Amino acid sequence: MKKKRRLSAALLFAAACLLCSGCRQTEQEEKEPAHQEEKMQIGLSFDSFVIERWTRDRDMFVSTAQSLGAEVNVQVAGGDIQEQISQIEYFIKKKMDAIVIIAIDGEALSEVVKKAQEEGIKIVSYDRLIQNANTDLYISFDNERVGELMGEALAAACPEGGDICMINGSPSDHNVTQVDEGFMRAIDGSGLEVVYTNFCDNWLAELAFDEMNEGLEQSKDIVGVMCGNDDLASQAIRALAENRMAGDVPVVAQDAELSACQRIVEGTQTMTVFKPMEELAKKAAELSVALIKGENLSGGLQDCSVISDGTYDIPCYYIEPVAVTAENMEEVIISSGFHQAEDVYLNIK
Repeated sequence: MKKKRRLSAALLFAAACLLCSGCRQTEQEEKEPAHQEEKMQIGLSFDSFVIERWTRDRDMFVSTAQSLGAEVNVQVAGGDIQEQISQIEYFIKKKMDAIVIIAIDGEALSEVVKKAQEEGIKIVSYDRLIQNANTDLYISFDNERVGELMGEALAAACPEGGDICMINGSPSDHNVTQVDEGFMRAIDGSGLEVVYTNFCDNWLAELAFDEMNEGLEQSKDIVGVMCGNDDLASQAIRALAENRMAGDVPVVAQDAELSACQRIVEGTQTMTVFKPMEELAKKAAELSVALIKGENLSGGLQDCSVISDGTYDIPCYYIEPVAVTAENMEEVIISSGFHQAEDVYLNIK
């Protein structure tokens, strides 16, 4: 009988413990916050960091995306298209929510982009249009306007017209075609005649040195030079300097690199086109997050238009570029904090 009483008491005690444990567990669950949602995942694929501006783009994109609750995985292909394809395939395996691509070759990525889209991944063409791929967004500067600004500046610097050279960037970069179209439109009727033009594969600056010398072989009366970017301009100006022509022959380019701004105030480069890349990167991050969240950009985004990628009409968002000369360097570059005055005027005594 005593044994039965002991057993009953033990069972009652165990039941009470379980009940109290359950109460404590319920109270603890109420105190603990709900499980946080997994962060959005964005893959950011760069061509390379050969061009100075890309590190600025990367830093602003990553910081903005993080502030919006996304994690960013940055990959750099080093100018190798097969490496970029492999890195995008890696992003697909990692089940990214979106992939933002600075394409090495805008025509070579359509197949891997299609694979990503089949997995429900949003694709953004950043700065360079990926062709025939139906990407979810193309965000860039108005590249034809960039070319127009360069052409207008060169025409103004060479009012009597004459022979000019065009040293373009990579032939696989769709932006190069757009810039050239704008440039040629701007110099139409100016009396400027393109007597030499060529491209620099993968935007390699050292190629511009040889191209400038080739242009001088075509004509000894070169009055102006258009370069695809400031990095190419640095080497074109080096070639002009060796021929004792630097400062006498106007040179126009784009990107507003520090070295270019220094050359402008020193007098060896005439102008550069400032493209507010931090604004571009910030907007790209915001729109990438919007795409992940399922927002309709073409229907609900002010200033969003449409561009053909060769096969499909896709949403595009443009940011306006600005021409920079010695006259407005303070207003555009220094006042905005893009470069510091002491750096721009470093070599001016």
